[in-house]
Amino acid sequence: MSSTTFSGPVTSTAGFVGAVTGTLTGTAIVTTYTVANAPSAATAGAGSVVFVSNGAAGAAILAFSDGTNWKRSDTGATIAAA
Repeated sequence: MSSTTFSGPVTSTAGFVGAVTGTLTGTAIVTTYTVANAPSAATAGAGSVVFVSNGAAGAAILAFSDGTNWKRSDTGATIAAA
């Protein structure tokens, strides 16, 4: 497998596949959604991360997919707008 070095942000329209090796440095940018327009957690796959602008009872939160639902990163509860 080859290696490529980037000096700016990397964007993918279809997600990234494979394990990350090495050290992640800099800023990680995740896509922002609302509870209503978040993609399927099952389709995104377990371990995927999104920013949900209203997922913590109306407040912003990072959320991760458990393969079935988007879970709040602070409590592990399923995201909800209210």
